[in-house]
Formats: sequence, C-alpha cells, structure tokens
Amino acid sequence: MMNPWRLRLLSQLDTLGTVRAVAQAANLSPSSVSQQLAVLESETRTQLLERSGRRVRLTSAGLILARRARAIIDHMESVEAELRGFGEEPAGLVRLGAFQSAIHTMAVPAVTRLAREYPHLDVQLLQQEPHESMPALRGGDADIIITTTDFDELPLGPDVDLVPLATDSVLLVVPPDHPAAGRGSVDLAHFADEAWAFDMPQSYMANLALRLCRQSGFEPRVVCRFSNYMLALQHVEAGLSVMLLPDLAVDRRYRVATSELASPLTRTITAAVRRGSPPRAAVRVVLDALRDGPGAPESG
Repeated sequence: MMNPWRLRLLSQLDTLGTVRAVAQAANLSPSSVSQQLAVLESETRTQLLERSGRRVRLTSAGLILARRARAIIDHMESVEAELRGFGEEPAGLVRLGAFQSAIHTMAVPAVTRLAREYPHLDVQLLQQEPHESMPALRGGDADIIITTTDFDELPLGPDVDLVPLATDSVLLVVPPDHPAAGRGSVDLAHFADEAWAFDMPQSYMANLALRLCRQSGFEPRVVCRFSNYMLALQHVEAGLSVMLLPDLAVDRRYRVATSELASPLTRTITAAVRRGSPPRAAVRVVLDALRDGPGAPESG
C-alpha cells in the first residue's frame, strides 16, 4: 500500500525539481528523501526516478503518479477536515425539508430532542414533497431532506449522500364500513369502479397511485385532490372515496380501514445531504437524530 507521506514527497519533487529542494521543504536530509522515494518505488514495484547527470528526474510513470498523488492527498485532507467537523459544537441554522407524513412522525420528534440537547442549534422545518425537496437540496435551499429513493421522476445521483431511515408500506385506505375493510390484502383491480382521492398532480403519491392503478388495468376516477393528507383522510372517512397512502401518512385518529396490497409495495425513506463540502457538526447531529428516531433501521 502506498504511503501518503511518500506520495507527497514525490509530488513535491515534480513541483520543486530537485531532491535538495524537497529536503529543505520537508525539513529532511537529501539522503532521507532519496531513501523514502526508493521505498515508494518498492511499494509500487515501478521505476519512478532516473538519473540525469548529477540529478534525478521523474520517469513517465513517476510523473503520472506524482500528479495523481495531488488529487489523492487533496481527497485525504478533505476527509480529515470532514472528520474534524464532527467534533465541533453543533450550532447555527439547519434547514430540514421533509414530506408531509415524515414531519410529525420523524422530523418533529428529532427536532424536539435536539432543542433540549443543543440550545444554540436552530432547525427550520420545511414541508417539501420529494418532487420539491431534491431540487431544494441541490439548489442550496435545504441542508438536509427526508425523501424516498423510489421517486422515479427525480432519481438520486452521485451528488448526494444518503442515510437510510426507514421503510414504509403503501396501503389501500377505505371507509370503515367498506366491504374491503378488514381484508388481509387486496387486488387493486377490484377497485376500478371506486371514486378515488389523489394527491396533487405530479406529486410523488399522485404519480405512484396512478402508476399502480394503470398496472392493475384501469384508469382511476379521481373525485378530489388534496395536498393535505388529513383532508384526504376525512374524505375517505366520510365514505366519499378510497385512496393509496404510505403507512406513515395514515393518522389513526381517523376512522378508516387499511389493507395491504396483494403485491406488497414498500418505499425506502432516506435522509439526503449534498456531497462535496464536509458536513457541519450541526448537520451531523440532525442526521444522527433522524437516524436514531422512530422507524430507524436496526444495526447489524
């Protein structure tokens, strides 16, 4: 395995030109520098240096490694800075975007605990559905988001880091006196003639529900659209519609019945942060609080 200190000496030789100059910069003797570069040649099993008169110069392989060494060392320094940031006092503003059903089940409990433990930390909660939160994160308008990895319209990419939080089943929600109430599992095809409640157009749940209905062979008859799940649950409770909702979104205070789908479907809930700059200590503790909250996956 290549030693990063020796890689730095090689990179300095490319920059400074002579072993003597490298020795002065590193506060070493020229013979020590030459010895360490010889060890690096042994580690890489590659000739990195060649004599040119009384001086040494880098071979082609040595030049390539020296210039790549800079990127390797820069990355290591970035990781070290990130780890140092984990030890700072959590303080300042963290903007946390979360979809509706995650706010009261995940975000609020986490923020409540953090308020007691870190008096100088301010967490601003933003209600953002997955189609809104990812652009907000990428644009710098949110520091952390709670989203789902299953939102096909805005796939997650290498520009974000993910912290798994929970999994959540998608359920059919019906009025309490509906013939399907109490069934263990249901086939959506049997609900082709029902009146449906949907989320707003192009939202995560609206697109998911439409896709599931079409996969079951029918176009749903949508009689209402609500961006607020509480209003939608009231509509179902009144016997006016049925709907698809994640389990987290089903508030048990409403008199509705739920059934799993015959082809079970779960969504993966994750926290996401921008990749690149080291996360602040404040961001780190918010991530930890979300990860350790209700519904968090068990380790092991």
